[in-house]
Amino acid sequence: MDFFELKVKNFHYLNQFAKKGEIVFTGSSLCEQFPVSEMLQNVEPRIRVYNRGIGGDVTEGLMKRMEESVFELEPKKVFINIGTNDISRPGYTREKLYENYKKILLQIRDRLPDTKIYVMSYYPVNREIPWMEKEWLENMFGVRTNKELIAVNAMLEKLAQELHCTYINVFDCLLDEDGNQRIEYTIDGMHMFPNGYAVVLEKLMPYLLEE
Repeated sequence: MDFFELKVKNFHYLNQFAKKGEIVFTGSSLCEQFPVSEMLQNVEPRIRVYNRGIGGDVTEGLMKRMEESVFELEPKKVFINIGTNDISRPGYTREKLYENYKKILLQIRDRLPDTKIYVMSYYPVNREIPWMEKEWLENMFGVRTNKELIAVNAMLEKLAQELHCTYINVFDCLLDEDGNQRIEYTIDGMHMFPNGYAVVLEKLMPYLLEE
């Protein structure tokens, strides 16, 4: 059993202790590393969030674990942040990402017609981090540039509108004056410290609180 399978199995067991009808966040490492439950612990009324992100995951991976990551929890709301790793992989095309993302949204809509679906934009990146090796950054990011992310975010916004989901722009709020992820937020040019996630959470709060 590999790492991915272990994580999915762990979700299945955790779901047996979860309260159905709450909120689910699902996606890749950008979701998994979002300490949303901890950041919400002093918010009243209480907002219960289950984080079902897996680092390194892609859209095809999420499609394979929808049961454990979404359906078993029967959430009233699901926030999705998946696909940035698709962009970094060889053979990536926007068309394939669009096709897979649409399948994910349709699965949720068909299985959980009363669940509100929130499509989160991708976060910006910063490929000029002084404490990271240039070669390592290039290998990690691939074609994941802010220009490409802007184009794909526009594609996701259109897809969300077509399927009557809610698109949330959490790209612009993280930018510096040069159009990169702010350096004080970033760990490695892509993943963020909690101060960056605090900015994202501020954007998400109206959607977390709405009925």
